[in-house]
Amino acid sequence: MAIDKLVTDPNLALAIQISGQSRDQANALVSLAEKNGSSAGPLSPAQKAEVSKQQTLLLASIAQLRGLHRHANLAARETKAQTAEARQEVDRLHLQLQNLYYEQRHLQEEITACESYDHKYQQLPLIPVEDFLAQFPEHADDDENALMFARIDHERSVREGLEQQRQELLKRKQKLIADNKRRKEDLANLDNDLEKFIDAAKPIQKLFEKEA
Repeated sequence: MAIDKLVTDPNLALAIQISGQSRDQANALVSLAEKNGSSAGPLSPAQKAEVSKQQTLLLASIAQLRGLHRHANLAARETKAQTAEARQEVDRLHLQLQNLYYEQRHLQEEITACESYDHKYQQLPLIPVEDFLAQFPEHADDDENALMFARIDHERSVREGLEQQRQELLKRKQKLIADNKRRKEDLANLDNDLEKFIDAAKPIQKLFEKEA
């Protein structure tokens, strides 16, 4: 592929064009010098004018080429600086993207750990959802979390009620045990009194037996 088709920058394309033009002018000047050098005698005024003209054109082309070369160097430096700045921005964005990726992966691991965690509330013997909603239809429109909180709160209330009943039954049991103990003591005392009464009544019994 020709170089003029690869280069798209106008200044570089002009530099290539001027470079080719300078080359052609230099070749023409060399050819003219060789032609004039092969002829005998000094150069004629016309030949000198032609050589001077070609030199002037060549110097003008070289001067223009130097200007284009200087401009190309400045443009290359500017492009290099812009490229370095853009590369830094890309590196910064890439680092930021990597940090976001690591943060996303960390959050995904945390979510997975939370989802797989064996929560104690999952082991509670809660009543089925259908039965709970049948008893408390006001929770029919609750979301999953609100419904779970309501079921747990219901289980807590039920357990507190059962615990209160257990405490009351325990008090009744202790009272019955105390009453039974007191009655056993009363019966034991009554047995002692009865034995004493029988012992005290034996002389009277013997007296009745003699009279009989």
